[in-house]
Parts: sequence; C-alpha cells; structure tokens
Amino acid sequence: MFRPLSIFIGTRYTRAKRRNRFVSFISMTSMIGLALGVLAMIVVLSVMNGFQREMSNRILGMVPHATIVGVKPIDDWRPVAEAAMKNPEVTAAVPFTEMEGMLSYKGSMQPIQISGVDPALEGEVSIVTRHIVQGRMEDLKPGEYGVVLGDITARRFRLGVGDKITLIVPEASTAPGGITPRLQRLNVVGIFKVGAELDGSMGLIHVADAAAMQRWAPNQVQSVRLAVKDLYAAPKVSADVAAGLGEGYRADDWTHTQGSLFSAMKMEKTMIGLLLLMIVAVAAFNIIATLIMVVNDKGADIAILRTIGATPRQIMAIFMVQGTVIGIVGTLIGGVLGVIAALNVSELVGWMERVSGQHIFSSDVYFVSNLPSELQGGDVALICTAGFVLSFLATLYPAYRAAKIQPAHALRYS
Repeated sequence: MFRPLSIFIGTRYTRAKRRNRFVSFISMTSMIGLALGVLAMIVVLSVMNGFQREMSNRILGMVPHATIVGVKPIDDWRPVAEAAMKNPEVTAAVPFTEMEGMLSYKGSMQPIQISGVDPALEGEVSIVTRHIVQGRMEDLKPGEYGVVLGDITARRFRLGVGDKITLIVPEASTAPGGITPRLQRLNVVGIFKVGAELDGSMGLIHVADAAAMQRWAPNQVQSVRLAVKDLYAAPKVSADVAAGLGEGYRADDWTHTQGSLFSAMKMEKTMIGLLLLMIVAVAAFNIIATLIMVVNDKGADIAILRTIGATPRQIMAIFMVQGTVIGIVGTLIGGVLGVIAALNVSELVGWMERVSGQHIFSSDVYFVSNLPSELQGGDVALICTAGFVLSFLATLYPAYRAAKIQPAHALRYS
C-alpha cells in the first residue's frame, strides 16, 4: 500500500526502538498527559452541566417561566390565559399573585416571597406539588389563610404542620411614613423541599387569600403565570403574548429574577474550562520537548534523507506527522475515557460513599446531595478539537528546526 514518505517515516518514528527508548518514554508520557487533560476537561464540564441542569430544574421549576402582569389587578384571568395558550410555545397558564413580606415567629423574623396560587392548577406550571414533604397542597383553601413553606424556613423557625406564623406585608397609606405594616396570621398546612435556596425564601398561599390581603376582590389576580417549552424563549414568548393583549399588560420572565445566577454559572463553566485547557497546553508543550529530542537524536537520519533528495518541506512534514499522531492518539484515548467516566461518575461517587461510609455531598450541607453529570456532545467535540489543534501547533517549531538542519554539519558531528 502506497504511503507518502513523510507519513511513512513519521509514523515509524513513533514506534519504540531499542536504542531510543528514552525518547519513546517521553512520547508516551506526552500522550498520557494529553489524555489525562482531555479526560479531566470532559468529566469536570459534564459535572458542571449536571449541576446547572439540577439548579435549572429546581429553581426554574419553582419560579415562573414568564408572567403576564396587569397594570391593574386582573378581574378575570381566564381570557388572558386563553390568549396566551394560543401561542404554541406556551404549555400552561394559571392565575398568580406575588407579594413580599416578613415572617415573624416567637421574636424571630425573616424576609419571605409569598406566591398566591391555585392549588388545583399549580402542578401544571410548578414542581412544588411533587416535593411536598409534610402536609398537602390541597389544604390551601380560600379564606383559611393556609401557607406552604420551604423546608429551610420550617427548620429555622422549628415549624410543623398545624403551627401558626405571622406574615407582615407593607401597605400604602396616608400616614406620614407613607407605608404601614399589615399583619396576617397564617396556618402552616404544608412544607416543601426542592433542594435550592427557594426552600428558605418562598411561601405559597391561596390566590384568593392573596387577593384579600391586597384588599382586592376574591377573583382578582396580579398576573397570569405561563409555562413555556423553551426556557430561553420565555422573554420573546411573554412579550408576544403581552403585545397581543394590548395596553394594560406587560411581560415579565425568569431572566429578570434568576438571570444573574445562570449567567454566573455559565461564566464559571467557561472560566473553569479555560483553566483546565492549561492542562492540555502543558501536555502540548511536552510534545514540543519530545520532538526536539527526536530531532536531535535523528540528526544523521535527517542529513541522509536530505542528501538523497528529501526537501525541507518533507523533513518538516515527517516530524509534524509524528507529533500529530501523538496528539491524536492521546486526545482520542482521553476522549473515550472521559466519556466513560462522565457517564459513570455519579455511580462511582455513590460507590465510594457506600464503601467509606461517608457522605461526600451531605443533604444537610449541600442543596444537591449527589454528583450529577450531563455529558454534552458539543463539549466533547470542542475539547477534542482543542486537543488536536494544540497538538498540531506544538509540532511546528520542532519540525521547522528539523527542516533547517544542514546535512554536512549533521554528518560531520554524528
């Protein structure tokens, strides 16, 4: 089978020889270093993807994807919901009222964000109904002023189902200060735990009770909450729905309340990826050292090849082929091992916890009590491409140096 001279000699130099085993050892370490760098990048970025997915599912499963807010309280939310459901991206539309206040219990206080919801419809737009650990969501009944609190809030105040707590909400008035506090006694009917900061900052009451606390009519709501298919399309979808309803409505979405968190997570992933790329760069520098040693060791061979007619470009290509082969093999090995490790890292950590008897991610300390992993093909392709490119660039200087060797000088001192 015909092979170009550069490929034939370059691949031949990558195989071990009896008289240059040290050079072959350095080549092997370069390959291993590159494989470890690629493996580490794939595993770490997959774990970060897993954490981002968990946080997205938990936080964005609780907060509204988008809302259509009325400039005035909405008297009848159903026509607004019907108009929203005409958009193919909207999967559900339910009544929603939101207010902020302070919880007070036995002299202790904490801020709270209260959401007025319809218990019968909340499951269509939220995951909270699947994460009730005490009580029932159905116990939120109009006029009874029940509340469902997060697990962190309940533990902070040592509350259980049946306990009573005071909610303090600001109310505009004609008093000199302009705002007077209004107190409402709430009965704890349920506790949820989604494993996020919302467990300590959110509470749910019936939408009719929220209207009564705002001094509205029982059927009035602040907004209509939407659930959309594509979270990142929520700003456009809500804006289109609000525009179709005309004046008196405005759109809001999760990017205004939680966008900074997910932007920070995205930036963190990018920065850690760049830092891990330095490992691959170090392995590429090892390829440079390897090829320089090979060039010094093969000086006589290069001189002979030049005397029988090999061009400087062919000599340069020989060592570029050798370095590229090291890079390709190392990157492929690292890629395969990285994919396998990323797909099984959760099970591996679980096995380590069972063997050691220690919880690495205790649920008492961390919101996510396991090590999630989500392998994305785009990340793997980008990492492997970076490994290939860095390996190729590492071959240029040694190959150029080999092409500049003078045959007479090399043979004289060989």
